[in-house]
Amino acid sequence: MGVKWTEEQEKVIRLRNRNILVSAAAGSGKTAVLVERIVRKITGENQTDIDRLVVVTFTRAAAAEMKARIRNRLDDMLDEDENNANLIKQIALVNNAQITTIDSFCLWILKNHFSEINLDPGFRVADKGEITPVSYTHLRAHET
Repeated sequence: MGVKWTEEQEKVIRLRNRNILVSAAAGSGKTAVLVERIVRKITGENQTDIDRLVVVTFTRAAAAEMKARIRNRLDDMLDEDENNANLIKQIALVNNAQITTIDSFCLWILKNHFSEINLDPGFRVADKGEITPVSYTHLRAHET
């Protein structure tokens, strides 16, 4: 038995040729909808390889869960169609897919395109202690 999508969910799943932002309450099925959208995009008509998509989530856990759900869905589809070359290819590519947090994606862009923006290839991301502002009053209190 297939999943029964709401009209709004089905609209998000089927929408093509544009970027989308999916925002909804916790537990409303955002991850399931996005997994379905991605699976249809990489296995349906006018398919695209999964490593050509950019999927941004808010947490590493959400990104890992989405990758795992996509992989599981592709594995299930392959069980039903063992000789499907596209499914085999997408399963091989899923680990390299850009399903990540916004900060991780931005860092990937910088690491892979530093020369195009004249960035020193030895750059590093500052740690929290380096970027947290410290007030002068706070420092004076510790000097005495």
